[in-house]
Amino acid sequence: MSGSNEISFKRAKLDDDIQSSKIIGTHSGTFQADEAMGVFLLRQLPDYRNSAVVRSRDLEVLATKADIVIDVGGVYDHSALAYDHHQRGYDERFDDQGRCTKLSASGLVYRHYGQQVLKQYYPMLSDDLLKVAYVKIYDKLMQALDAIDTGVEMIPSGVEPLYRDSTGLASRVGRLNPRWNEINDNTTISADDLQDLQFAKAVDLCGLDFMSVMTSVVESDLPARKFVEEALLKRHENHASGQIISFLSGGMPWRDHLYELEKIHKLDDKLIQFVLYQDQGGMWRVQAVTVEGKAFVNRLSLPETWRGVRDQDLAGISGIKTARFVHVAGFIGGATLYEDALEMASIALKQQQE
Repeated sequence: MSGSNEISFKRAKLDDDIQSSKIIGTHSGTFQADEAMGVFLLRQLPDYRNSAVVRSRDLEVLATKADIVIDVGGVYDHSALAYDHHQRGYDERFDDQGRCTKLSASGLVYRHYGQQVLKQYYPMLSDDLLKVAYVKIYDKLMQALDAIDTGVEMIPSGVEPLYRDSTGLASRVGRLNPRWNEINDNTTISADDLQDLQFAKAVDLCGLDFMSVMTSVVESDLPARKFVEEALLKRHENHASGQIISFLSGGMPWRDHLYELEKIHKLDDKLIQFVLYQDQGGMWRVQAVTVEGKAFVNRLSLPETWRGVRDQDLAGISGIKTARFVHVAGFIGGATLYEDALEMASIALKQQQE
């Protein structure tokens, strides 16, 4: 990777000593992740860097004290710096891609200011990559906060979930609220002030998650995109079918890039079936590509007769000398030599066509 690319993916450090004089307004009382995340995002911008927060449901207080208001007030008006989502008839979405959820307060803030936040931390990022990162962060983090806050069920109606997950950001923020029966033993601070302190913790918690996801997307996902696209464009050099691609090393995130790049390069009738890469131990892996949106459904699995077989037994039934293993689920296998890993994928393709 060139030096200029390395600079593009290097995060800038913002000045923590700067504090804007502008005030961010939001509602008082029980808080959720959407307004906590919204406050964090705004505080990353020069206009609201480390701004103080006023929490109130009194519209006059908000109108006179706050420069920007989120998640309260019954108005969404970007020109007035008002970002509520609770009003009748509201139906704002992140984009026109058929999203399942309306935007909550954090979603509105992110839609209007998210790219500016990214630019603060990655000023050398190209406009194209900035847009890719902006959408990926929404998909990986922000959309879930919107859906939870606006009441979109994760599981379709009529399907009983096998377990409940309370480890997500929204749940962790929710647990920072004082319990219904909690007694404030601190006689030096009021219950309202105590809740404001807890809200500050919620903002910090949201910030940790946002920074973690942003760093992963920009500094890991984006640099990988170039290599996935190069492999895709060379697919016919790799194999005549054009349905097998290879990377020099594993570990980089390739799956989401592959789905997107297949659409961009119009591979509708010749989707990639297998990806080859070398693991840390030097073995060449052959991995099936899953159906987009599915975690365990492969476009094409390795042959059934190979699954769960290893070493000499596998070499014997497959006819591939250095074949090492195939997982019992058929989604991944390995060989000592690249040529043999390629042959494993090639045989799977041939069997599909027969």
